[in-house]
This record gives sequence, structure tokens and C-alpha cells, in this order.
Amino acid sequence: MRLRTPLALLGAAVLVFLGPPLLTTGGGAETGTRIPGLRFMVPNTPGGGYDITARTAARNAEDAGLTPNIEVFNLPGAGGTVGLTRLVSERGNGKLVMSMGLGVVGAVRSNHAPTTLADTTPIARLTEEQDVVVVAKDSPYRTVDELIDAWKEDPGKLPVGGGSAPGGPDHLAPMLMARAAGISPKDVNYIPFDGGGELLASILGNKVAFGVSGVGEYLDQIRSGELRLLAVTGPERVDGLDAPTLQEAGYDVDFTNWRGIVAPPGLTDAERDKLVRLTEALHDSPAWQKSLRANGWDDAFLTGDRFGAFLEAQDKRVVSVLKELGL
Repeated sequence: MRLRTPLALLGAAVLVFLGPPLLTTGGGAETGTRIPGLRFMVPNTPGGGYDITARTAARNAEDAGLTPNIEVFNLPGAGGTVGLTRLVSERGNGKLVMSMGLGVVGAVRSNHAPTTLADTTPIARLTEEQDVVVVAKDSPYRTVDELIDAWKEDPGKLPVGGGSAPGGPDHLAPMLMARAAGISPKDVNYIPFDGGGELLASILGNKVAFGVSGVGEYLDQIRSGELRLLAVTGPERVDGLDAPTLQEAGYDVDFTNWRGIVAPPGLTDAERDKLVRLTEALHDSPAWQKSLRANGWDDAFLTGDRFGAFLEAQDKRVVSVLKELGL
């Protein structure tokens, strides 16, 4: 996650840790990545960012011959904390991993969850991506300035939808937008959805005035014209998309989200290391590099203990930004 505001909120540089190339002309048995029966949990509904990331990673790993028949399944609820609780209960299960990201970090705090990411085994951070500010194709708002001008007149009457619980990326991004526009975050009418898939129907049905979610979740709808893209939240425009950054539009917000993989607690060193090797080999595969480009994801690869330290820092920063925003 990257945030640059006058309060210097949540600034984070992308750390990159690349292990030695693990791909050979052979399959997963030769690279030490083969984990028969591997299951990949998605802690929100189909169509969201965690879901797209997990299914893309599983397909690319299978296509590269790293490990066979990865089962991807959804266990949504409470911003990802239902899935997190299930993961932690599977102590010692080296054949289960969970897709997660900043949204789960925030949901743990906002829901006062009994289990936290500190209870898991960190495997890898995979991607970083910008959020997008979108409206339905028939929305009256054609530019981000038009939207924010209407938002400032009566913030409560313009609900904003996001695919994460309070404290997650799709909540923090519009709160920082509001702050930059001179709107009190406490006045924002934020409606949380359990992933970008659930949010999409409400945007298209004009049940929210606008939505904020990851760029990779809505690329198809933006390109088809079903959604109108007003702005992106990161430091640079997204290749192939015709929309300014919030900074270009005059709002001092620089925000990116990230996603990664964690496993249950209590793994042996060998089980943990095999999962890390699998993600390293996935990262180095041409299929995954192509998927990064196709989904508008930035490479933010980080593994093991370094990813664990990153998770700890993100938890502290989420608490800090919520306090500074008065939330």
C-alpha cells in the first residue's frame, strides 16, 4: 500500500526480494514446488480482487507445471475475517493457503477479530495495484471534479461503495479523497461490500453514487463502457486507461493496494519453504508476468519473514491512519 498525503499517511516503498530462478525444463517435482491437494481459500465473494488473484495464480502455477490441480474455493464474510479464522483453525495444514491483502488487515481491526494475521504463516506478497474511482455509464458525473463538487454539497446523500470493510483499501481511498477535498471523513456515507464482485451490481444499479475498487477488478467493465472511469488513486496513470490521477486533478492523494498469500500457523520449516518456493517459481514464470500486465498489477514480490515484517508494519499504519482521519 502506498499513501502520500500532507499527513504522510501510510507511505510505503515497494520492497522487492527475488529468490534465485527456480524454473527448469522439468516440472514441479524437479523444482521442489509440487504440493498435491493444495487448496487456495478466497475470503470474499467471487469476482473480487482476492478471487481474481487466487484463480489467476492457481491457473498460472498449473500451466507452468509447478503443482497440479489447485482447488480454489470461496469462504466470504466479515471483510475476510471469517476466512482468516478458518485458516488459523487449520493449524499445521501445509496444503492450505489464503489470498489476502490490505482489506483483511483493516477488517481485523474494524471487526475486533479474535484472530489476526500475526497468527498466520506469511508466504508472499504478490502484487500492488491502484484503486479506481468509477460510476455507472449513465451517471450524471463525467469527471472527478463534477463528482467531488456534488459530494461536497451534501456528503451524506452521495453514498460511496467499496469492496472492503472499514480500514481496508476501498474504505481508506475515498476517506483520503474526502479529506483532500475538504470533506470531513466522518460525514462520508461509506457502504462496504464483501469484495468488488458484490460492489459492481450496486454501482451498475446506481445504488451508490460511485465506487472505489482495484483496477484489475473492473478492467473489463471499464473497457466495455459499462463503467465510467473518473480517476485512479496512484502516482501515475494506468497504461491503456484514459483517466487522470487524483493528484493531477488537484487532490493530494497517492494510494495503492497490495495482495498476498498466507498459510495456517504451525507449519514445519519444510512445509513453509515449499510454499515459498512455489510462489517464487510462480513469480518467475512467463505466465504470471503476462497476468501482471493484463490485470494492471504492479510486481511487489516479497516473501517469508520480510513479508511478515511488512504485515506487522501495515497493521500499525492502518491503526494510525484511522486515528488521524478521526475514524
